[in-house]
Amino acid sequence: QVTLVESGGGLVQAGGSLRLSCAASGRIFNIRAMAWYRQAPGKQRELVAGIFSGGSTKYEDSVKGRFTISRDDAKTTVSLEMNSLKPEDTAVYYCNVASLYRNYWGEGTLVTVSS
Repeated sequence: QVTLVESGGGLVQAGGSLRLSCAASGRIFNIRAMAWYRQAPGKQRELVAGIFSGGSTKYEDSVKGRFTISRDDAKTTVSLEMNSLKPEDTAVYYCNVASLYRNYWGEGTLVTVSS
C-alpha cells in the first residue's frame, strides 16, 4: 500500500520561509491532482494549494503570492514553498494526491509561525 510522507515542517518566525515536501512510498498512476491542505486548531481543513495534471495551479486567497506549489510526477512528489509566513499560517499541513481511483493523504506536518 502506497503511503505519503511529509517533511519540512517546524517552527519559524513571522516573515520566514519553509519548504514542505511530500513523497509517495511507491508509484501512483493516473494522478489527477496533487495538493496541500491545512488544518488550524478549532478550524476545518482547507485547501492551501493544488496543482493539476495539466500543470495549472490553484491557491487559497490568503497565500497567493507567498506560497508556490510544485510537483514531480515521475517521483510522485509534491512540494510547497512558503515565504513571508504569518502567524495565521500556523497549522498542520497535509499532503494529498488524487488519482483516478482514490485519494491519498499524508499524516501531516506541523508548521508553527511565531510573531
